[in-house]
Amino acid sequence: MLAAYLLAQLFALGSLFFLSIPYWARLLGVLLCLAHGFWSLPRQILLTHPQALRGLRRDADGWQLWNQKSGWQPVQLRPDSLALPLIVVLRFRLRGERRVRAICVPRDAQAADVHRRLRVRLKFSRRRWAAPG
Repeated sequence: MLAAYLLAQLFALGSLFFLSIPYWARLLGVLLCLAHGFWSLPRQILLTHPQALRGLRRDADGWQLWNQKSGWQPVQLRPDSLALPLIVVLRFRLRGERRVRAICVPRDAQAADVHRRLRVRLKFSRRRWAAPG
């Protein structure tokens, strides 16, 4: 994930220098790329920020995500979540929020059987899209 993100940032920054745009626009683009990196790397790639989502579980209360700051939080999974053999993209909404968020769970982030069970549960669970109670 880190390599893919850094490669995308490299392409974005490189393209800014090949475009024929004013200097202020190029500088603004570089600053926005760097700001995005400083915000997203600890929260979504390195998972070192207290608000980084680091755990996922499903119990009788439904799906829950864990972060260091808030602990376990009930979430409502969205129907456009994607379960593929190499990656699971969970789209969800926290209770009380309108914003839909997403996290990626690569295959090597979990043991193979745990990742397979997650994919099966996402595809065949009866109440997977139910709002948390």
